[in-house]
Amino acid sequence: MGKVEVNKQQKQATLLQAAFDLFTNKGFAKTTISDIASQSGLAKGTFYLYFKDKYDLRNKLTAHKASQLFVEAHAALLRSPVDGFENQMLFIMDYIIDRLEKEPKLLAFIAKNLSWGVFRSALAQPVPEESQQFYEYYMSQMEQSNIHCREPELMLFTIVELVGSTCYNCILLKQPVSMEEYRPWLREGIHRIFMMYTQ
Repeated sequence: MGKVEVNKQQKQATLLQAAFDLFTNKGFAKTTISDIASQSGLAKGTFYLYFKDKYDLRNKLTAHKASQLFVEAHAALLRSPVDGFENQMLFIMDYIIDRLEKEPKLLAFIAKNLSWGVFRSALAQPVPEESQQFYEYYMSQMEQSNIHCREPELMLFTIVELVGSTCYNCILLKQPVSMEEYRPWLREGIHRIFMMYTQ
């Protein structure tokens, strides 16, 4: 990758981080493009080289933050000896839940859109490289484990959506119970989803 491309990626990352800090502290509605440019230390015109408007940036930031969670969970899995495809997916979901419990601002920002990290191509065409790596790992592990799944994308989407909405309600709202109380039920639910899609 050339120096110009690296510089472009750094500027985009700086804008994304500035926007995340402002959106989670000041609120999306109260944050202006000028605020984001000022926080990032870049000219306002630079903003428009990467994003159409504030809504475009929010969508890309949501996908970026959700995608990062899966990348980090995947990296943690590779460092841990976890056998079996279902156990590996449970490990990844547990990792994501633990991270979101520690970072309620991140949870509030992405929880209802967690699946964008895998399924939305908001950052680029094709899907972001980090998302593609996780998805390819998911598919290859299923194949290596000799698991036949009728709809592997739908299974992953169903699990991720369940985890995202559960985190939002149980961690942020403490409804209907705490995450600690609900987690065994969530794990059982994920197990049943696996059974439904792989029988």
